[in-house]
Amino acid sequence: MNPSPSAGHSAPAPSAARTGAAPAAPAAPALDRAALRRARLELAAALRWAAKLGLNEGVCNHFSLEVAPDRYLINPQGLHWSEVTAGDMLLINGRGEVIEGRHPLEPTAFFIHSWIHRTSPRAKAVLHTHMPHATALTLIDVGRLQWCNQNTLRFWGRVGYDDHYNGLALDDAEGQRIASQLRDHDVLFMASHGVTVVGPSIAWAFDDLYYLERACMHQLLAVQMAAGQPLRQVPEALCAKVGAQIASERQQSDLFMAAIQRMLDREQPGWSAQ
Repeated sequence: MNPSPSAGHSAPAPSAARTGAAPAAPAAPALDRAALRRARLELAAALRWAAKLGLNEGVCNHFSLEVAPDRYLINPQGLHWSEVTAGDMLLINGRGEVIEGRHPLEPTAFFIHSWIHRTSPRAKAVLHTHMPHATALTLIDVGRLQWCNQNTLRFWGRVGYDDHYNGLALDDAEGQRIASQLRDHDVLFMASHGVTVVGPSIAWAFDDLYYLERACMHQLLAVQMAAGQPLRQVPEALCAKVGAQIASERQQSDLFMAAIQRMLDREQPGWSAQ
């Protein structure tokens, strides 16, 4: 585990702070401490459950949540998702400075997440993973979701593709490039890399992340079983109809997050420690 810096420690090598690419930090916003506590709980729950499902990779990948203007929660560097607690979540600003937290911030987390939050106001939650089946789709030349599965239809009109792999996101230019590829989409498949899912809350974004992995898993299994035969495609009009139906049932996302927290209380005591 990395040494734990004091609050106010800056993330390693955030070039935005040195080059002036990032705007000056605004005055510190007033934070609703009760809402911040709930946000820490949901972020930690999403990370723990993602690890339980095998959606994580080592101590890499990141989930973040905007909690106020220029204030974000994000998981720290060096902790496995299965061991993080609500109290481990870092509160940072858009310059990569840790406002509250006992751990350091991982550099690629800063560059990817800060630019997405900055350029996509609707992206309150930003979830980036290398989860197995969705990432496998990014390894296929012009790999695309096929509209053949009910789980896939929830993403109708919401998916973007970055078909250019450009190495690790260790500078502002790459973070900005990735953010520009997301544009007005909620899901970005990143060539030879992984996926990023955004949403208005951790609960909604995590629900999408979960079903995205399921959709990719079913598609890849179907391709194997089809042995060269085409997959059954759902007509576009029906894709749009089902996508709208699922969008109208978003209470399911909130209920899923509530269920995850109950299961963590039973199975992993201590996860909610602040």
